[in-house]
Amino acid sequence: MMARDIALTLLFTVAPITELRFGIPFGIGSGLNPWLTFLMAVIANAAVFFPIYFALPPLYRKLLWRIPLFSRYLDRVRTRGKPKVDRYGPWGLVFFVAIPLPVTGVYTATALAWLLGMDWRKAFPPIAIGVVIAGIIMLLGTLGVVEIFRIFVKN
Repeated sequence: MMARDIALTLLFTVAPITELRFGIPFGIGSGLNPWLTFLMAVIANAAVFFPIYFALPPLYRKLLWRIPLFSRYLDRVRTRGKPKVDRYGPWGLVFFVAIPLPVTGVYTATALAWLLGMDWRKAFPPIAIGVVIAGIIMLLGTLGVVEIFRIFVKN
C-alpha cells in the first residue's frame, strides 16, 4: 500500500496542472510521512524542468505550433509572465511558481523561460526556489487542515 501511495504521490506531483499542489496533500492524506512527502514532491516537481525545457523547442518546431490551443496557452504565459521577468529578471520566475495556483507551476514557468530565450542555467534556480516555496505553503496548509480536522473530529 505504501509503495502505491508513493507512486501516486509522485505521479500527481509531476503531472501538469496538479504538480505538487495536489501531490503533497495526496501524499499526506494517504498517510505518508509529511517530511518525506514534501522532499519527494519538491525534488520530483523541480526535476520536471529539465525534460520540459529541453524537449519543448523540438516538439514545438515539429508539432505544437500546429495546435491553436497550445499557441493560445503560450500567448497567455508570455502576457502574464513577461512583466514579472522584465521587472525582476530571472527571479521573477520565483513568483510565477511559488504561488500554489493551477497553471502557475514548473510547466508554465519553464515554458515562459523558453519563450523569453532564457538560458537554462539562469532559469532553473529561481524555478527550483519557487517549487520549494510552493511546497512549504502546501505542506503547512495541508498540515493545518489535517490538524483542524483532528480537533473537530475529536470533539
